[in-house]
Amino acid sequence: MLNTKKNPVFVTRVCLLILAGAFAVSFLSSAFTPRAQAQTARDDLPSIHNLDGIIPNSADLPRVSLGSFLSNLVKTTGIFAFINDENPMETPAGLPITIFGWQELLMVAIGFLIIYLGAVKNFEPLLLIPIGFGTAFVNIPFAGMGDAPHGMLHIIYEGGVGNEFFPMIIFMGIGAMTDFGPLIANPKTALLGAAAQFGVFGTLFGISVANYLPRVAFNLKEACSVAIIGGADGPTTIYIAAKLAPHLLATVAVAAYSYMALVPIIQPPIMKLLTTKEERLIRMKQLRPVSKVEKIFFPLVVFVLSIFLIPSAAPLIGCLMFGNFIRECGVVERLSKTMQNELINIVSIFLSLGVGSQMTPDRFLNPSSLIIVVMGLVAFSIATATGVIVAKIMNLFLKEKINPLIGSAGVSAVPMAARVSNKVGLEYDPGNFLLMHAMGPNVSGVIGTAIAAGVMIAIYG
Repeated sequence: MLNTKKNPVFVTRVCLLILAGAFAVSFLSSAFTPRAQAQTARDDLPSIHNLDGIIPNSADLPRVSLGSFLSNLVKTTGIFAFINDENPMETPAGLPITIFGWQELLMVAIGFLIIYLGAVKNFEPLLLIPIGFGTAFVNIPFAGMGDAPHGMLHIIYEGGVGNEFFPMIIFMGIGAMTDFGPLIANPKTALLGAAAQFGVFGTLFGISVANYLPRVAFNLKEACSVAIIGGADGPTTIYIAAKLAPHLLATVAVAAYSYMALVPIIQPPIMKLLTTKEERLIRMKQLRPVSKVEKIFFPLVVFVLSIFLIPSAAPLIGCLMFGNFIRECGVVERLSKTMQNELINIVSIFLSLGVGSQMTPDRFLNPSSLIIVVMGLVAFSIATATGVIVAKIMNLFLKEKINPLIGSAGVSAVPMAARVSNKVGLEYDPGNFLLMHAMGPNVSGVIGTAIAAGVMIAIYG
């Protein structure tokens, strides 16, 4: 064996010599084979192809002049495509439609706007940045990233977004990151999570009424997919849209994640409008300690109840509780850390890119998409308001009053909605920490939205 430490120059020379010898043997053996000799004989004969200037082995390719080469080069640029492209196609409903290049350019600009909101404004950057890039990718002319069957974005969408695969894994990760202790310690706050679902079902009726507007036509499956935005739960929104209205998936998903990102802007005005200064100053007692046994049995009990009472919601709730049980049982720490970090991060990237891949002009640039965005905001606002109002109603019957600000955390935006409740409370009393109290309705809102989705799927799925 060569000793590289004593004589590295000698070793290098030997290696180069071996490579040169191998190359020489390979060249000579190929040059003197019968096939090579026959090819040489053919090459020695006069050929009309050579007289015409055709490159060998390219006779079957079309001849391109310098002028046509330059013309084709211009026509394959993005600038030319954005100005001149006209692509006839059909909408998901089967109606003929023409997509123009400027519409694709507009969608690319929307993609960069989404990236800006995530990267600069810090609105849900983990989700909006990949969604923005997915939107830009799928609208690049001639790139075909969203085309079947080999486009990367098409493969991602078919592999996990257009079905329940990615949303389920996201729920496992959320369960592994969630502490249900505040809900267990103060179970009556679960009513606030349930109250927020008024936004979902109230909007369902509102969307049905919107059918009377010109050029707007939502069936009940589509209405369910839009109304679930009120729960402010991205994975649940994707899950129910993929099952009931796949063609709306991109619009409802982007709307859901956008409103989740805008929680600190949308919720505080509603919270302040519906509460008095005295109510905002209410201090709640410290939560009791929750034992390890309670935390271990909670996910099992909730999962079993979902199986018996709402089996259509059991997959979502089951994955959530599976992740939480992995967290709390304490014997599979490696699995818990994987769910909380690597697994959910990888799937979030693919899920967001897949959502962005559906942001094409035919799906997004139409009156129905505008209605979805508006009704999604209505749903989210109603969910916030009903959580606060139900907290005020509960105070009429409770000895130990609840600060109504935590009612707004009944939406599923974990933990952002709870942080907003805490932030507004601190504005009026710097010593009034509501975060842990708000986590109770916040995590119950996740369960409540999953139940609402299960009910819709059971009825219309």
